[in-house]
Amino acid sequence: MKNRFDFKQFSICQDQCGMKVGTDGVLLGAWADGGRRILDIGTGTGIIALMMAQRFPDAAIDAIEIDHDACRQAAGNIAATPFADRIRIHECPIQHFQPTMRYDAIVSNPPYFINSMKNPDKKRATARHTDTLSPRDLFMAAEKMLDENGIFSIIIPTDCAEQFIAESCFLGFHNCKRFDIKTTGSKTPSRVLAAFTKNRQATYIRKEETLMQANGEKTEWYRQLTEAFYL
Repeated sequence: MKNRFDFKQFSICQDQCGMKVGTDGVLLGAWADGGRRILDIGTGTGIIALMMAQRFPDAAIDAIEIDHDACRQAAGNIAATPFADRIRIHECPIQHFQPTMRYDAIVSNPPYFINSMKNPDKKRATARHTDTLSPRDLFMAAEKMLDENGIFSIIIPTDCAEQFIAESCFLGFHNCKRFDIKTTGSKTPSRVLAAFTKNRQATYIRKEETLMQANGEKTEWYRQLTEAFYL
C-alpha cells in the first residue's frame, strides 16, 4: 500500500492513518449530497472532506476524528490544498462534539464491524469496529446535528445495511436513497450508498450500479461519478 495517493486537485498522505484511501471513501465523497455547511464524521485521511470541498465550493466543512495521528495527517493533507480555509479538523469523539449550528449535509464512512475479531492494528480496528461509534450513536449524533431539510449519507457493506437502516428509523430518519454497488456485473452487491433525511415525505430512490466492466474498465456510471478526482 503506497503512502501517498494523488488526485487531480489534491494529494493524500496516509502513512499515519489506520484506514487508507480506498474505493469506499471515493464513492461516498463523489456521491453524497452537500450544502453550505457539511460535517464529515470520522474523516481519517481527510479524503471525503476534501472531495466535498472540491464539489461544493461554497461549503464550510467540519471534519471529526478521534485518532490523534490521523487528525495530524488529515490537517497536513488539507493544509496543502486550495480548500484549506474551508475545512476545520476537530479531534474528539462525535458524541462530545458541540457545533453552534446544524448542518445541511453530514457524511460518514463509519465503523461497521460488530462482535468480530479485531485487526491487530489498533488504528485500523478503531476505524472499522463499532466500539467507539455504534450505528445508534452515529444516528443519534446525526439527529442532533442535521438540519430539518438536510441529508445524511453513508457507505456500508451490504450485509450491514439493514441494521443501519433500522437504527435510522428508530431515530426518526427516512432512508431516501439507496444505491447497491457491485464490483462487476457478475457479482452480488458488496456495498450500499445510503442517504437519510428527517423528511418522511421525501421520494425513495433505489438503484443498483456496477463499478467495473468485464474487460476491467470502469463502467460509464463509475467513470462519470469520479472523473473530477481520479487522474
